[in-house]
Amino acid sequence: MNSPIPDALLGPADVRELAAALGVRPTKQRGQNFVIDANTVRRIVRTAGVRPDDVVVEVGPGLGSLTLALLEVADRVTAVEIDDVLAAALPATIAARMPERADRFALVHSDALQVRELPGPAPTALVANLPYNVAVPVLLHMLDTFPGIERTLVMVQAEVADRLAAAPSSKVYGVPSVKANWYAEVKRAGAIGRNVFWPAPNVDSGLVSLVRRSEPLATTASKAEVFAVVDAAFAQRRKTLRAALAGWAGSAAAAEAALVAAGVSPQARGEALTVEEFARIAEAAPDRGTAAAPRKDPEEQQR
Repeated sequence: MNSPIPDALLGPADVRELAAALGVRPTKQRGQNFVIDANTVRRIVRTAGVRPDDVVVEVGPGLGSLTLALLEVADRVTAVEIDDVLAAALPATIAARMPERADRFALVHSDALQVRELPGPAPTALVANLPYNVAVPVLLHMLDTFPGIERTLVMVQAEVADRLAAAPSSKVYGVPSVKANWYAEVKRAGAIGRNVFWPAPNVDSGLVSLVRRSEPLATTASKAEVFAVVDAAFAQRRKTLRAALAGWAGSAAAAEAALVAAGVSPQARGEALTVEEFARIAEAAPDRGTAAAPRKDPEEQQR
């Protein structure tokens, strides 16, 4: 492991000076809150278990606070940044503050939700301070697009962290909980105070650890088929599965038949089911492969 480089990381004064020089003000539209505490970014890297042979992808690097801490340890870091000004400035920041590691850094100037490939070796880890407004869609997209990502640690709004790591039957268990669990074992990995950000957000932040399943979920149903059942079940979460899945199955009777075949009570509700149970329901779908999922509520992705 490389030794930490004195003064290479960004402190509060460094962040504000960089932002002022670039004419940057963090925007709510893009969920930007810059980390200004070096101890916090090093803690994130430690918690993520980043190794010297890791190829890390970071989404939303901003001014480079976490990027520099990742470069202290990882073999390579690829940062995905949508903001024009921030993307243009980040390589120069890396070159100035950590020149001996600059050749280990790559920048992709793009919306993370549109990224389908990355330069260099395939990523083995995802570590990011995700923009609050798109955290769940970005996380799921990256896990789906880059199957080589074995370990993930993301900092998100505390409420979103709770939802991602929730267990069945908890009050906040929902679409993000089930879909994240399709890919990985998910758990809360700590809390982050508001005072380490500039500007300080109005919400608390949390760390979420995701370790990819060593073997894919054992099911004959595809991810799309399983996710269609999940979306239908939580679109009307107060209803029993018999009623909630009626549109998905074609009728309440067909939904009940699929549930019984899957060994799930038709009177159960979506928030009580594991991802494995959703997969069994998908396997029992009438006219499998042709059942249509209802229109998804965009806000449900954050629930």
